[in-house]
Amino acid sequence: MSLMEELKSKILSGEIRPGAKLPSENELAQEYEISRHTVRKALAILVTDGYITTKHGKGTFCSDRMAHRKNSKNIAVVTTYISDYIFPRLIQGMDRVLTEQGYSIMLKNTGNSRQKEAQCLEDILTKDVDGLIIEPSKSQILCRNMPLYEQLDRMGIPYVFIQGSYLQMKNKPTILLDDAKGAYLLTKYLIDTGHRQIAGVFKADDSQGAERHKGYVKALQEAGMSYQPELVVWFHTEDRKVKPAVMVQMMLEAELPIDAVVCYNDQIAVEVIRMLERIGKKVPEDLSVTGYDDSMIARTGPVELTTVSHPQEKLGEMAAELLLELLHGIPPEESRVLRLIEPELVIRKSCMERR
Repeated sequence: MSLMEELKSKILSGEIRPGAKLPSENELAQEYEISRHTVRKALAILVTDGYITTKHGKGTFCSDRMAHRKNSKNIAVVTTYISDYIFPRLIQGMDRVLTEQGYSIMLKNTGNSRQKEAQCLEDILTKDVDGLIIEPSKSQILCRNMPLYEQLDRMGIPYVFIQGSYLQMKNKPTILLDDAKGAYLLTKYLIDTGHRQIAGVFKADDSQGAERHKGYVKALQEAGMSYQPELVVWFHTEDRKVKPAVMVQMMLEAELPIDAVVCYNDQIAVEVIRMLERIGKKVPEDLSVTGYDDSMIARTGPVELTTVSHPQEKLGEMAAELLLELLHGIPPEESRVLRLIEPELVIRKSCMERR
């Protein structure tokens, strides 16, 4: 496995170029001080994965597929999820713009896993694609897949980030919703309607969570209200289905006098509302609850959610249009921009005045 990973790294970095002949099994065995049988197993994995090919009587060669061929009319789209929540409409927006220009899209998802993101990028580097639209995985954490993005740069494959970007790549083309402003609007609305003990639930490993927390804090500060760390819940991708609702329940059991909860998104808000129903609390009579994204569940859940609009299709369209600009040769200094989409407050039944 060590030999396989090292050879793959050399191929992806361009040190071993498409069509280049690899050292023989005997030469690799001597260089790495391992058996020829072990070398053969490592090469077999690389053949199966498409990185190398064998030619009888001639040797082993780096696959020609590793050479990027322009004008394939293929675009790779990598999101954290594909089939649920806001993602179908996001992808529809991209597909509509790209299809009109004669492109086809290749869909992949990471489950918000950095390891799966690496696997997606490695696979894309073996495919014939013209460009990439990608939602970064755990974007609030430093990117550990920088060599793969650098390989995309070397191969001249442009890429656009959506819904977040890594700290090391803030200068790359990115399409974002103004998450800080969205959470600010929600928190300010609660304050304006008389709420004074507002809990917040935010995602710790994505940049959207950090931005939404900023908006929450800004609204409190502007109103002259103190920030109370004990009223803030941080969760990660792995505990998103359980921790937010459990922590809000623990606040109530500790008799913290909360009268509203600002949730990271509509999915979290629905889970919090279901928890409140289980313990005999009513929304909005006992607590107001807000979501974020204005997804389908904001209108079909247990209580219609006050939330923030997320123009999913527009975001997808803007990402596709920005990528097309790059593909059509607009200079990087003009295209390498951050384009923010303005959110709008959507008021529904999950909140009520506390006058």
